[in-house]
Amino acid sequence: LQVNIGLRCNLACHHCHVESGPKRTEALDRRGCDRILELLERDSGVETLDITGGAPEMHPDFRHLVRGARRLGKRVIDRCNLTILFEPGFDDTAPFLAEEGVDIIASLPCHSLKNVELQRGRGVFDGSIRALQVLNGLGYGNPDSRLLIDLIYNPVGAFLPPSQDALEEEYRGELGKKFGIVFNRLLTITNMPIKRFAHELHRDGEFKRYMDLLVAHFNADNVSDLMCRTMISVGHDGTLWDCDFNQALEMLPPGPRRTIFDVDDFDQLG
Repeated sequence: LQVNIGLRCNLACHHCHVESGPKRTEALDRRGCDRILELLERDSGVETLDITGGAPEMHPDFRHLVRGARRLGKRVIDRCNLTILFEPGFDDTAPFLAEEGVDIIASLPCHSLKNVELQRGRGVFDGSIRALQVLNGLGYGNPDSRLLIDLIYNPVGAFLPPSQDALEEEYRGELGKKFGIVFNRLLTITNMPIKRFAHELHRDGEFKRYMDLLVAHFNADNVSDLMCRTMISVGHDGTLWDCDFNQALEMLPPGPRRTIFDVDDFDQLG
């Protein structure tokens, strides 16, 4: 179960497919958060709660949702931009995540300052590195720890990511040698040509070339492993979706619009 808890974020990244930022106010209310926990308690088949945003940690009920899901024995994933850990009022977030045993998937679009700041803004790279060092100090990424942290790479421009395995080794070498940072896995993702990234492609005259690139590299073997095939997506207004990207594009699945208050359990969604 993946829940977009709200669109408020301390960053406004160029590639953000939900166009989150500091001025966004849309958020799942407390009633919605409690309904998520109620449905999780009813449905033992959903083993993981994946919390995203925005910066999900900025939501006033983020910790309430995390604690509730952990009490139910669910794995909880926090989609973290790392820099949030140093924002005023959030400096105790890292210890909270470690105490609750939350897995972290952290954005780090490159291991170099130039590329990170090109995509995410000035000062983001240094903040991300410091955050990773803090998380390592709490046990995240260490081989003898159960605290997992995976990093996310996505291209800065109109091109596809390289080999995930090769890039992971490159990240391990560069981050380890320069900063003493360890992590569990690197995951590479391809930017979807929607919202802010689509605007950037159109602005730079790259949209058609990028679409042609995606079509030319389509691999049908990947379809069976798409996370959307085994994931339920919930929007910040409680609407149920079949895919995070369809949620961003407001492309509803066939049938009437349904929310978390229209179902008794997630098995009803097939």
